[in-house]
Amino acid sequence: MVSSGTSPRYLGAHQDPLPRNIAVTRGRSVCGVARPPPRGRSFRLLLAATFLGFGGYALLLPMVPLWAALGGAGALGAGTTTGVFMLATVGTQFTVPGLLRRLGHRAVLALGMVLLGGAAPLCALSADLPPLIGVAALRGIGFGLMTVTGSALTAELIPPAGHGRASARYGIAAGLPQLLLLPTGVVLAGQVGFGPLFLLAGALPLAGALIVVAVRVPRQVLAAPVAGQDWRAVRSSLGPWLAMLTCSVAQGGLITFLPLALSGSQLPVAVALLGTSAGALLGRLGAGELAGRSGTAGRRLTAGMGLTACGMLAEALAVLSGPGSGRAGLAIAGAAVIGIGFGIVQNDALVVMFAIAGAPGYGAASAAWNIAYDAGTGCGAFVLGAVAQSRGFAAAFGVSAALLVVGLPFAARTRQMQS
Repeated sequence: MVSSGTSPRYLGAHQDPLPRNIAVTRGRSVCGVARPPPRGRSFRLLLAATFLGFGGYALLLPMVPLWAALGGAGALGAGTTTGVFMLATVGTQFTVPGLLRRLGHRAVLALGMVLLGGAAPLCALSADLPPLIGVAALRGIGFGLMTVTGSALTAELIPPAGHGRASARYGIAAGLPQLLLLPTGVVLAGQVGFGPLFLLAGALPLAGALIVVAVRVPRQVLAAPVAGQDWRAVRSSLGPWLAMLTCSVAQGGLITFLPLALSGSQLPVAVALLGTSAGALLGRLGAGELAGRSGTAGRRLTAGMGLTACGMLAEALAVLSGPGSGRAGLAIAGAAVIGIGFGIVQNDALVVMFAIAGAPGYGAASAAWNIAYDAGTGCGAFVLGAVAQSRGFAAAFGVSAALLVVGLPFAARTRQMQS
């Protein structure tokens, strides 16, 4: 426990110690004193590097499955490229807390961006499924390193009372590339081809790795936890973890299969992908501001899940309705609602998990949150792809909505935490 009169866990040259009138217990403020929005040169550099790293990810998330489909893979094969990417991501994320203790945040973050970006141009060599799966695995390792380290470093750079707003700003840096580049990838591939797209997707994370070198990681003051000890508090985060998992299944299925479900409707697909990314930014920013003002997190999880379920039902209806302007509008509206709901869940779940884990468990909490996010994206591509292969895309979207409804009671039992 860190209280007034003691040093915070990490103290960087750019950041003052916590004021003496603020006590922090298990990573959360207990006096309700609001802190100003997160600042600091290293935090701003982290946000810039995050934007570039996620830019390389966002450009290819819907395009590699489409590239595989053009190479002859069916819906299941196309979804497998995303599923393998996320499987490698999740497998790597389990190892990141230990790597952070051994190598440090900056080295792990830079390595992740180098792997993510360096492998992307290899996609241009072949549209056959086996080599694409190999590249997806390599990029997934890099993405796993990048995602866990980035959100954990956010918690280390900013005092606990500012985690709500800091998480929202980190979410914007990670989500803005998806807002801009998910639809851009669809258009860019049609205009200039897949080769330049793969090159651009590689260059962005590599540029982010260069920025990471300038980030000043705070000096560790308290002893690092014993390996495995920092996972214990995360086990009590089932509610927010399941909320993240089920919402991620929904959005992963949407991003992977909407271009296939609405094939021949390039503009509506691009607008829908834009809408889900914009909705996620708005949802996460709004949840972060509410957490910062109220000092609590966890109360918005069920609302976010409910919105996401409604959006997935709208997508199922859009597929069933057949071609027409009404179909496009329903798909776009549903995608935006999914984004808003998932954005709310992203921020609320992360702040709750940081608060439960406390400072010694920031790395493990970040890993657990990212595992739920990326395992859900992978399941959304692979499992829903299997459903789509046999029952159609409307059935796949409906199954995702049902999973969200089943997970609601678990999220409802999540106790509110001081952020």
